[in-house]
Amino acid sequence: MEGKLIRDLTLMLLYLTSWNEDTFLGQTRRSWKGYPFETLNRLSEEGLINGSRRAKSIWLTEAGEDEARRLLAQYGLITDDSHETDSKVVPSPK
Repeated sequence: MEGKLIRDLTLMLLYLTSWNEDTFLGQTRRSWKGYPFETLNRLSEEGLINGSRRAKSIWLTEAGEDEARRLLAQYGLITDDSHETDSKVVPSPK
């Protein structure tokens, strides 16, 4: 349970602290990777994030963005993506 919770929280934090960036691949959502490498490796193996081991940032895959939004809803948080780079998290109404 603890490993899954850390995985979920890390993915949500990667998403919430991310920004949109134009690359040769098109627009991607990037985030700094200041989290335990074991957790980042797991998210990468699951296809939720990508990035070079030498880079200081990762990018979220489409599946990663979808999973992060799903987790935010599951844990009682919602995001307002009306501002592409400024996601707001607010507690969902009970």
